[in-house]
Amino acid sequence: MGKATTPYADSNRPRPRLGRLLLLCALLLTAFATAAPAQAADSADTADTQAAYLAEQLRTNPVYITDQLPREIPKSTTPAFTQLAKRTGVPTYVLVLPMEAAGGEALLGAVHDRLGKNGLYVLIDDSSVTDATAYGVTAPARDAVTTTQYELPFDAGPLRSFERFVDVIAEGGEKAAARAEAAREKYDSDGEPADLYIGPSDRDNQSFLTGMAMTGVPLAMLLLAPYVRRWWRRRPGAPVTLKKPQQSRRWTRWILPVAALATAAAITATAPHVFDQTTSSASPRPRAIDLNARLDRVAEGLAQDPIYQDPESPRALDKTQLAQLHARIEKFQSSKGGGPVFMTLVPQLYEDESEGDEEYFAYTVHDKLGKDGVYIVADPLDGYINVFNYGLGLDSYGPLNDLPDSVTYGDEQSDAADDHLLGERLTTVMTALDKTERTDEPTTPGEPYPPTDPITEDELQPLFYGDFWPGLFIGALMAGAVFGLVAAVLGIVRKSLLRRNPDPLQTSTLPTASPAMPTQDYLRDTARTELRAMAREFGAGEAADTRARNRYDATMLLAPDGDAVDDLPPPTLTAIIILARATRAALAGDDSTQCCGVNPLHGPAKTSRHVRTSSVETRRRMLPVCEVCLDDPHKIPARLLKLPPNGRPYYEDELLSEAPKGFSKLVRKVREAAHVQ
Repeated sequence: MGKATTPYADSNRPRPRLGRLLLLCALLLTAFATAAPAQAADSADTADTQAAYLAEQLRTNPVYITDQLPREIPKSTTPAFTQLAKRTGVPTYVLVLPMEAAGGEALLGAVHDRLGKNGLYVLIDDSSVTDATAYGVTAPARDAVTTTQYELPFDAGPLRSFERFVDVIAEGGEKAAARAEAAREKYDSDGEPADLYIGPSDRDNQSFLTGMAMTGVPLAMLLLAPYVRRWWRRRPGAPVTLKKPQQSRRWTRWILPVAALATAAAITATAPHVFDQTTSSASPRPRAIDLNARLDRVAEGLAQDPIYQDPESPRALDKTQLAQLHARIEKFQSSKGGGPVFMTLVPQLYEDESEGDEEYFAYTVHDKLGKDGVYIVADPLDGYINVFNYGLGLDSYGPLNDLPDSVTYGDEQSDAADDHLLGERLTTVMTALDKTERTDEPTTPGEPYPPTDPITEDELQPLFYGDFWPGLFIGALMAGAVFGLVAAVLGIVRKSLLRRNPDPLQTSTLPTASPAMPTQDYLRDTARTELRAMAREFGAGEAADTRARNRYDATMLLAPDGDAVDDLPPPTLTAIIILARATRAALAGDDSTQCCGVNPLHGPAKTSRHVRTSSVETRRRMLPVCEVCLDDPHKIPARLLKLPPNGRPYYEDELLSEAPKGFSKLVRKVREAAHVQ
């Protein structure tokens, strides 16, 4: 019989293909199980390195200040921060780090976990307190941060910001919350507080303004004070003054120059107290140890390992990448014409000792390390890569110099990555380095341009410096411009006043413009105008001669109340007009001694003639006559001055009877009348 067979006859026999597949899966699972923990541990170690380093620093001192910001907040300010931290009333741990390297509350939490101590954890960047968290203690951390950010301007500085933070913490929870809310509301309504410091351009403006004031103000005083005073006294409608000219001008001869000189001296003395700023920043001056701290740290690290990663910053290279780069460095160093390679993954910041200049940083690190080689500066914060050759025979125009921007500056993909893909990009740099042609002569760049002196970079120029000197010149021009502007304005005002208070008529127009039968109002208005004009010209004169002074005094005897002449009779008003005009003529150098006897309002007489003053009488009188009356004697009767209210000839009045005999006779008559009164 044959052997029976069933569908399951071979079910228990081993299947070679299935066994091999199961074996392969087991091997893959084993490999994955072995690799995954390693990769996870590697990643965790990379992520935790920054927090572990900072926690270790806080074990030594509860205040840690980075050495990467010496221009803004030197490491030597640690004692000042420590003293402030003691005032919070709770254990306080302070980290001062570059803004780009600070991870906010996440970093504070990681540091707390590694340190294992409860307390108030504070994070400060190069300008202010940015984050704070209380672990296991009671402290209004969030309100204190809010108050600090809203109450202080941006340029207050880290130390002042932390001081304000500590003050709010010490107030307690309720007061801190109220203060934070008030600060927020004030910020919303008034905006950011005013800056505490000024910049170089602001100092230039202060110097320029000081120079302008030192020349402009005194010169304006010397120009405007006499001019305005003279204009005021001579303005249309100005009241009559009895002040003597030598008295009125005495102050302009020596008091005004002294006052102008004293003003210039006062501006010179007070300007430095008004513009008393000496620095443009709150940052203290760094010491030499502050400026060298990071360079020494990096050089010491490179002496131990050719790849130095900044422990204060997030790690950009994991262990695998480090191993690969170490291998590439060793390969290049052992290659023909190769040499050492030093990689520094350190932030390049404007506030550091090199002022963010990668070339100067590489130059100083090379100097401190004292070893030639290729120095690669990679910034773990912004991802930039720069390569510098010191002393190796490499072609400066080879592949190393032609690295694409995606390698040196990064691209969108590297910008999106936390580590900026520095591992892959540095590997590309090493590949380019391997391909670089060797040369017989070593290549070493010259000294880089030095950065700004960190000791003096925040010092403001002296006030009396720079734009101060142009300000002196512009101040003189401005004084002239102001004088011109004031003169123009006063000229417009004068024209406006003249419409209501016209100037007296010119002497040449008096014979034709003066009426033979004036009204009381005409005599009153003319007397007032002539009194004001006489007072202005007499007061402005350098020195009045005897004739002018006698006529002036006689006029003022007739008008003791100045230009308040409304109650004076027509003869007195007429005498005032005659003597005021005679006074002005004497001040102008006119030697006329008589006025027209036909009508004294005609002004000076030219000669004397026998004339008929009446059309019905044949009698002639010897009278001084003006040029117009002399040329047309037949009209003299019609031109004879007759006073209101009854139209009598003027010379029939006792006071005016002496008017045709000359100004001296009229002056004497006025004095006699005043003596009798």
